Formats: sequence, structure tokens, C-alpha cells
Amino acid sequence: MKIKLTTVYVDDQEKALRFYTEVLGFVKKADFSQGPYRWLTVASPEDPDGTELQLALNDKPATKTWQQAMFQQGERAANFFTDDAKADYERMKARGAEFTMPPTDVTYATIAVLNDTCGNLLQFSQLKRW
Repeated sequence: MKIKLTTVYVDDQEKALRFYTEVLGFVKKADFSQGPYRWLTVASPEDPDGTELQLALNDKPATKTWQQAMFQQGERAANFFTDDAKADYERMKARGAEFTMPPTDVTYATIAVLNDTCGNLLQFSQLKRW
């Protein structure tokens, strides 16, 4: 069994697509609509056939409440891994990313947290070599 898809709820799919591709550097994987429903996913350019991240429209009261509560409590909607946290931080910052925590050393990794501008906090981590 594999994890092939995970979901992040966003308040604007078009804005999210721009952020996740232009700022984070992911590539659009799937984008199709049926009526008002839009299926939109991105993937890592390093593994385009790997796990996809669905950018799902946050149009239900329960998901809006959950997303807002997670954001207000500082909980991350997703965690991505990198080989160079400081370089990715500089690249994303130059592209307009708003960080709530710059790269910070913790016990197991160097982590940073940013606002995806669509209602979520995202973390990226560079694991330490033991």
C-alpha cells in the first residue's frame, strides 16, 4: 500500500495553483472540472509520478471551520522535505513567500514555516543526519 494523494484545502484554487507552482516550485499534475467541481493536483518536479497534493476548494462549512482553527493554532496543513532548507527558504522568499518561522534548528531537523496565502501554514524540513 502507498500514499499517492493527500489534500490541502484552499480558499481559492487559482491563487493556490500560482503559489504552489510559482513560489514553492511544484508542477501542475491534474486539472479538470465537472460542473462547479475542479480536481486540481500538483506534484514535486523531482518525483512527478509520486505523491500528488490535491488543492481542494474549501467550500464546505466544516472544512472552513477546521482550516481556520488549524491556522489560528499554528498547526501545519502539510510538511514537505528538502535537502537544503536555507536555500529553499531564500528561493521562496525571493518569490514572495511569507514566512512565520525562518529556518530554525530543532532536535531532528532544520524547519521553516510559511503561509500559503490560501488559509494554510506549511512546514518544510531538512532532516539532520545522525
